[in-house]
Amino acid sequence: MINYHNKVFRSVNNTDNGEVSAETTFHYQQYDTIVTASYSGGSIVTGHLIALVDEVGHLNMRYHHVNNVGVLMTGICQSIPEVMENGKIRLHEKWQWTSGDYSSGESVIEEI
Repeated sequence: MINYHNKVFRSVNNTDNGEVSAETTFHYQQYDTIVTASYSGGSIVTGHLIALVDEVGHLNMRYHHVNNVGVLMTGICQSIPEVMENGKIRLHEKWQWTSGDYSSGESVIEEI
């Protein structure tokens, strides 16, 4: 099972309707099957996520953040892990806003 505790991630790719960028950093914690993270950077002032992780490391998450224009944004995300050759984790994410325009997108974040 993949353990996300004390891992730090940064975005490497996101669709245009997303707000996460290469300047956004995620600080993950894990307690049993519950994963949480705080994130900020780029157009995101502050944000948090909570997820349930399954036995192969897939994350079923909900997130919320305040962006740099003062808007509270919320969404859902499914993340599938890939362990890279260097042993670090890459997450392939499919997400959808539950606020704003309710659009969806895909992103990739990598452990740094």
